Amino acid sequence: MSKELVFGHQSPDTDAIVAAKAFSYLQNKLGYDTEAVALGEPNSETAFVLNYFDEPTPRVIKTAKNEVDSVMLVDHNEFQQSVSDIKDLTITHVVDHHRISNFQTDQPLYYRAEPLGCCSTIIVKMFNENKVEIPAKLAGLMLSAIISDTLLLKSPTTTDEDRTAVKNLAKIANVDYEKYGIEMLKAGTNVSAKSDQELIDGDAKSFTMGGKSVRIDQINVVEFSEIDKRKADIEKAMKAEAADKGYDLFLVLITNVLNSDSKMIVVGEPASAVEKAFNSKLSDSTLSLPGVVSRKKQVVPPLNDILN
Repeated sequence: MSKELVFGHQSPDTDAIVAAKAFSYLQNKLGYDTEAVALGEPNSETAFVLNYFDEPTPRVIKTAKNEVDSVMLVDHNEFQQSVSDIKDLTITHVVDHHRISNFQTDQPLYYRAEPLGCCSTIIVKMFNENKVEIPAKLAGLMLSAIISDTLLLKSPTTTDEDRTAVKNLAKIANVDYEKYGIEMLKAGTNVSAKSDQELIDGDAKSFTMGGKSVRIDQINVVEFSEIDKRKADIEKAMKAEAADKGYDLFLVLITNVLNSDSKMIVVGEPASAVEKAFNSKLSDSTLSLPGVVSRKKQVVPPLNDILN
């Protein structure tokens, strides 16, 4: 059996990195030959997680066809979020918790999608279904991924299955998930150490909506003032990247992880569609979005509805 690479989306977050590691481990136990890799460097939160559990950072790839013929995707399916040469590869497996869009294959494949708060929660279920034991270190990593994607189980994307998985994984990893979770989320909010470009690229995903190219980034903070004082420079970087990459709309969602509120910086057109999607008026290129924390559930669907 030929080797396959397993990876999450570009600009990887904690779930993209961890889900790749977890799914690769599971598939190797089931007889496949796989390696978990990444499509970008870990962000500060993920770096904290990997360091906390003494787990090596996955190697970063730019292309895959030069190494393998087949790949497995986790935490994404849209081709514009995947490796640059994805169309030249055979996709054998997908495990995801997002919408399915811009995805097609020439051959049958294993595809598992569930509307859960985190891709790693689906993989926990797959471990249980296949009666494969989750090692303590891997349990800690998967616990971290779920905490990250659900903002410590506060996001509206959180399901009972995510809550159950967190409690079970915390027991295996011997971690106080509430105390650890706050420490972990705060580790990912050190925006002062990042450049404007790093902030707008750190957790960004590209979408096609109604024929428009839309880029949506999310930045977690503990104080909005951390971004407010840099807003002009961040907006300048957004405009430059939108012009360079051809984005019609570039949105940066700034989320306060302590009170679960957000603001959104909007660059591009149609800005009126963004106002309509969120029933809010722009003020100095910014929308106030109280209670909004989830790009997947609270940002992409209403915007997609309006643009389509």
